[in-house]
Amino acid sequence: MLKRLDTQRDAAPAEADGGFDLQGYVNFVWRQWKLIAGVTALFLLVAAVEIARTTPLYTASAQLLLDPRKEKAGGQDAIMTDAALDLPTIESQIAIIRSSALLRRVVEKERLVDDPEFGGARARVGASDGLLDRLRGLLARNAPPPSAPDRSAPKSSSEASAETTAAVENVKLAVAVARAGQAYVINVSFTSSDREKAARLANAVADAYVVDKLDARFEAARRASAWLSDRLVELRQQLRESEEAVARFRAENNLSGSTPGATLNQDQLSQLNGRLVQARAEAVDKKARLETLQKIEARGGNITQLPDVSNGAIAELRRQANDLSRQEAELLARYNANHPSVVNLRAQITDVNRAIGAEAQQLAANMHNEYELARARQEAVERTLREVTGANDLDNTKAITLRELERTAAVNKSLFEDFLQRERVTQEQSTFEARDARIITPALAPITPTSPKTMQTMLAALILGAMAGTLGAYALETFNAGFTTPREIEDFLALPLLASISRMDQRELSVNGVVLSIPEYPLAKPLSRLSEALRSLRSAIQMSDVDNPPKVLQFTSTIPGEGKSTLAIALAGSAAQAGQKVLVIDGDLRRPSASRYFGADKSLGLVDCLVGAVELQSVIIYSETLKLWFLPAGGKTQNPPDLLLSERLKTLVASLREQFDLVVIDTPPMGPVVDPLIISNLVDKVVFIVRWASTAREMVAHSIERLSGHKKVAGVVFNHTIDSQAQKYGKYAYSYYYGGRYYKKYYTE
Repeated sequence: MLKRLDTQRDAAPAEADGGFDLQGYVNFVWRQWKLIAGVTALFLLVAAVEIARTTPLYTASAQLLLDPRKEKAGGQDAIMTDAALDLPTIESQIAIIRSSALLRRVVEKERLVDDPEFGGARARVGASDGLLDRLRGLLARNAPPPSAPDRSAPKSSSEASAETTAAVENVKLAVAVARAGQAYVINVSFTSSDREKAARLANAVADAYVVDKLDARFEAARRASAWLSDRLVELRQQLRESEEAVARFRAENNLSGSTPGATLNQDQLSQLNGRLVQARAEAVDKKARLETLQKIEARGGNITQLPDVSNGAIAELRRQANDLSRQEAELLARYNANHPSVVNLRAQITDVNRAIGAEAQQLAANMHNEYELARARQEAVERTLREVTGANDLDNTKAITLRELERTAAVNKSLFEDFLQRERVTQEQSTFEARDARIITPALAPITPTSPKTMQTMLAALILGAMAGTLGAYALETFNAGFTTPREIEDFLALPLLASISRMDQRELSVNGVVLSIPEYPLAKPLSRLSEALRSLRSAIQMSDVDNPPKVLQFTSTIPGEGKSTLAIALAGSAAQAGQKVLVIDGDLRRPSASRYFGADKSLGLVDCLVGAVELQSVIIYSETLKLWFLPAGGKTQNPPDLLLSERLKTLVASLREQFDLVVIDTPPMGPVVDPLIISNLVDKVVFIVRWASTAREMVAHSIERLSGHKKVAGVVFNHTIDSQAQKYGKYAYSYYYGGRYYKKYYTE
């Protein structure tokens, strides 16, 4: 039955479990907007202070074009081959621009060692490098300023080198080099606190790179020219020695045309050798055909058995012979051998065979002639080669020696001429300025500073501040130990939330200038929200067990100060106002808060009845204001648990159950003492009071687990609920539905 009570109230949270709850996030921001806004404002303030104290920096950029065209001097191939401008090559050029050697030229040319911004000591007048330096400056504001270095004094070479190196490193931090997209263009940027200086130094770095490329080409061409000059001397000597060796060999062997110019050049000799190879191959082929024919004839065959004679006239004659043989067979099938047609056909076959034999003899004769002709051609070419090379009277060894000497002389001559041509081209290149890099866009003084970036910094501070504030708010809610919504109660404790009692201050409890107590307020304002909450609590308790409505209720909590005694009296007063006969028992024998409320903390009561000192009827007090009966705690006792475990208390509760419509027992908190556990065995239902967003969840869960029988707990009551904050928990909050403006018209506060 209890589950039916909470079905409508919890339908919305159940539906929200499956998807994105936008309203939940909005309510989260609504609850924690002060913290989020405060942290964000702090981040913005820090960013604004940093921007205000940061020295503005300006960045100027120059563009360099790497020309991929190969410029050659005089239309000849240059001794310096240009590298292809692929990605690794461009990255190498970027590394050259950022190299210490190139930037050292800029430092020395622009005299940046003495510059206060990029000098080795980085002595910036009236400026600091960062926030830490500025803080140090604030702490040391009263200290005497450091004496400026005496730059007129001479420096040693080691000191000058160290300062130059430091200046180069500082300049390297201010230089940025990057490729412009996919083009052969490199952007060279320089950052400085002076806009004019930034443009000047960006152009200086670009000029230094162009000059470095020209110097590198000139130096390479000069070195190549020197090496070629030395090499030409050696090649000239080798050529002279090789030509003298050829002339000497011809003179020693009495060869005609002993001068080097009388010999054939290499191309003519190659052609003649090619003709000789062709003639020899043809002679070998003809000889092989002739030898094959001789072998066939030796076996009794004829030339028609050669593989390559199946074409031409013999092939045609063979086809005719086959046709005639087929016709002869057809005639013999019809006539005898003496028939005129058969005789005539056989005569034709004989003529064809005679023609085949004559053709074969002619082919054999041709093959002999062709072989003789091929051999004659070979001998003629060999004779011509011997004549033109002057090797008629030489043996094979001397001919090979002569040809080797002539080839060596020809190679040396060709190599000498090639190097002589390259040496002349290199001399021209050493004075030819082939620019493969040039400045296409010089740097100009920038108008706006590039640092600090005000908008980006403030936007980043805004985003980071909002994130930090949100994380802090989330952590704050995560570590909040108290219960805030009915869903948390149901998920964590598996119990329903019976009611939520709002916190009321003295102004709200004031009626006609008189400040009323919580139990008295519903009597003066029966249509107030507090009255409705108490009636809702009574209904929820009755519906917790519809078949056996509870008559004896126990009010308890986890720790002191949660308002259990006040709610117990207020609930009893609401029931009495409804016409029920109600009794309130102060079961807190240690701190009798209810007795103090009724002004009966010095009166006899429950303790006295349990020890048998007085009769029950003599100690029960009737409150004319609340229209209910009250049993004080009575005198002090040293052992409350023993009294509560006595049979007299059981008998007393059973008797009161028969006399009253509702008995409310106010017991101590569960945390400190064991008294509530003992009394829970005598009551029908236990109403557990939890201070809203305050009492630790683990403590509440542990206290409820200690109660005898989880079924005895009717539910949980939120007390001291702050409506303005509870509504920020959205539709999961108890007061979300009953605190809206549409419901307030039903209350009379």
